[in-house]
Amino acid sequence: MELTPDEATLFTIWGLDISETIGFTWIVMILLTVTSILITRNLRPDVPPNRWRTTLEVIVTAIQSQIEDISPRASRHVLYFSGTLFLFIAFSNLLLVVPGFTPPTASLSTTAALALSVLIAVPLFGITRQGIGGYLKTYIEPSVVMLPFNIISEFSRGISLAIRLYGNVMSGAVIAGILLGVAPFFFPVVMDMLGLLTGLIQAYIFAILATVYISSATATKPLKKEKDK
Repeated sequence: MELTPDEATLFTIWGLDISETIGFTWIVMILLTVTSILITRNLRPDVPPNRWRTTLEVIVTAIQSQIEDISPRASRHVLYFSGTLFLFIAFSNLLLVVPGFTPPTASLSTTAALALSVLIAVPLFGITRQGIGGYLKTYIEPSVVMLPFNIISEFSRGISLAIRLYGNVMSGAVIAGILLGVAPFFFPVVMDMLGLLTGLIQAYIFAILATVYISSATATKPLKKEKDK
């Protein structure tokens, strides 16, 4: 049993081996893009919504509601970023039921890339809201002594995001493989159902944590009121 899809070759093109991680990642992205285009191609007020459009609106509204609960002043760009993370991770894990499909999130390289995108997005959102000076000032609060600790905290967030997502997805695959050898008919079905539930939960947690980190970077402190003389 392979512990990571990075070690397996999905196909070879022009002498270049394409791993399952890269191949399945592109499959997920293509499926999400095509599905979004097909659902929203007739997105007009005069066209009555069908069940697919209604389902998409429910998902987007739910994501937006969660983001507003965390950060009421969050911009729509936070919805685009966190919503994309959630849909990609959730869709990748849901495709686990397809025979032969290995979720890209079962690869540490994929989870590390997702965590890296969060690490890059957090300062970008922070600088956009507070300016470069205002954002960098947060690293020396409440005092300059906290500078190295704040920097370490930023990187530890990314590491924890990557390890948490990879560990949960990969542990489910390992347990399913073990139970497959013990009871090849009953346990795999149960583990697949638990894997789907765990995958959705992990997608939700990852997106929520990304939103929390962005919210903390974009939060502006209220101005101190002048004391009455």
